[in-house]
Amino acid sequence: MTGSTGSTGSSGATGSGAFPYKLVATDLDGTLLRSDETVSERTREALAAVTAAGAAHIVVTGRAVPWTRHILDDLGYRGLAVCGQGAQVYDAGEHRLLTSVTLDRQLAALALAKIEAEVGPLLLAASRDGLDGAVLVGPGYRRLDGSLPVVPIKDASDLWSAPLNKVYVQHPTLSDDELAAVTVEVAGGLVGVTMAGAGIVELLPLGLSKATGLSLAARRLGLKAADTLAFGDMPNDLPMFAWAAHGVAMDNAHDDLKAIADEVTSSNEEDGIAVVLERLLTQP
Repeated sequence: MTGSTGSTGSSGATGSGAFPYKLVATDLDGTLLRSDETVSERTREALAAVTAAGAAHIVVTGRAVPWTRHILDDLGYRGLAVCGQGAQVYDAGEHRLLTSVTLDRQLAALALAKIEAEVGPLLLAASRDGLDGAVLVGPGYRRLDGSLPVVPIKDASDLWSAPLNKVYVQHPTLSDDELAAVTVEVAGGLVGVTMAGAGIVELLPLGLSKATGLSLAARRLGLKAADTLAFGDMPNDLPMFAWAAHGVAMDNAHDDLKAIADEVTSSNEEDGIAVVLERLLTQP
């Protein structure tokens, strides 16, 4: 992957015909990354072969750039990345943001008030906009990965002091699916709502999704939905699957994504991406 991704930002738009798609879009957590945040050698080699055949590879992740950049740098990734659930299109080779969409903080505060009126107090965190935007974590919010940097805050009002990409919500007793469903019901007209992983229910700018960010990135490469093969594992990948020509869910994926996927591959721990890419590279 180190060598192959260096060219995806420029030469990916011209397919050679050896691979049936011109664009491969991969989620990170639970999909491209194993649980230790590494990419297997087999998957690296499969992606290298795909890009050598003329296809582009674009990482499409719910993580904002500050939580994604170190992974891309370690991989030697030099192409475009869609971060923050579609809010950010990032040029990894030049380390710069090409587009960035922020959450209307007044609408988000109103949405939170409506949700809390329905289910009681929420545990909150938020991702600030920008290349170096901090992730703010309020009292009681359960951190899921201690290796990712956060800034603790004592008062939830501190969340609103600077532009945000998203707000994270948790509930003391409701499951993620239950919280997401209630949030859509009472606040879905104000903000976008998605579930990106265990304990990760997010409020986003209304209408924003991985599909909107991926379509912007693809357009920069002269590519479109019909050219795209997508891999994912969580409900936040649903719009991307709906947009792409072919959606592949990992074996470890959420049931909602498996239900609409065109196929299901092996898990992220078992080189599920490589399994599909190798098959497509060798089929007649």
